[in-house]
Amino acid sequence: MNKVINSYISECQEQPERLAAICRHYQEDDRICRQIAQFKQANLQDGTVVWIGMGASYCAGISGATRLCSSGRLSFAAEASEWLHYCDRVPNPDTLPIFVTNSGESAELVRLCDRASGAAVEQQRPTVFLCNDEQSSCWSNAQIRFPIMAGTEHANATKSFVNSTAACIILASELTGREWKSEAQIVIESFSNSLTRLFDRRAELEEFCHDTASIEVVGRGAAVGGALMGALCIREMSGIRAGAHSGGAFRHGPLLDVDGTHLSIILALGKTADLGLTLADDCVTRGGNVILIGTRERARCGRLLTMKVDTVPDGWEAITSVLVSQTLTSALIERNGSQYVHVCTTME
Repeated sequence: MNKVINSYISECQEQPERLAAICRHYQEDDRICRQIAQFKQANLQDGTVVWIGMGASYCAGISGATRLCSSGRLSFAAEASEWLHYCDRVPNPDTLPIFVTNSGESAELVRLCDRASGAAVEQQRPTVFLCNDEQSSCWSNAQIRFPIMAGTEHANATKSFVNSTAACIILASELTGREWKSEAQIVIESFSNSLTRLFDRRAELEEFCHDTASIEVVGRGAAVGGALMGALCIREMSGIRAGAHSGGAFRHGPLLDVDGTHLSIILALGKTADLGLTLADDCVTRGGNVILIGTRERARCGRLLTMKVDTVPDGWEAITSVLVSQTLTSALIERNGSQYVHVCTTME
């Protein structure tokens, strides 16, 4: 087994510990608590909150946006590349951008950081960054900084996605006064239990997907972030073509070409879980293969394989929903190898 595969599996197994650590530090670390207080003081108005990132960081921001919207505050996630080139006139006192970056050196985020620093002086509003590298240029240029605390990754984003997602949910909760600390304890336990149970079923997953030509991961709400990250994980590490959709987007088109070569990973979680169950049935009816992720065990039935994850509080689903894609990726690269090379994207 080559080094990157070993790193990937090790980093997946490290996720529960890293998740527990960030939740603990965001409650107890004086430095972070002071930053949270400053963050809340600077952003008491009911403006639109935009979570800006690329790749796994963009996926993480979806959970922050979902939590704010569910609490009555308008919010959405945006790709840094699109925001950089097409939204330069948008920032104003009624729009709060929150930048999310693992490396702190991605091309788009560095340029946006420079631009945001100038706007912060003009508008007397601090620049807010979540970053995993406290030595990066983005970190040094921000006025309010939140660490992702995922540690080093030699494979693709696993720990950093989970921790970024947790941080976005925590900050969104702090902005709206929503309790998150007791929720986090449930999530930590559920995530750890689910990871152990799913990784024990790697061989079953690999066998079920053996003849698959294409994979699409489908979720709703916060789990859209898990779907996007899951597809990215499969594609980056295994080289197998995988894509992601919201449940609604998948039904309005991609569902039509489902056949026996197609695998749908459907995240039937949260308050729209029933819609996921219906979509899974429709995929099977069309001859497709489905891995259904839910909170209940079901016996395997023909083209449908159910994978159980433990229940988490509403809005935290992205963290557990990515686990099946991570597990499938592990099974695929253990069988076929991986050509993945960890590179920071420093060009647009």
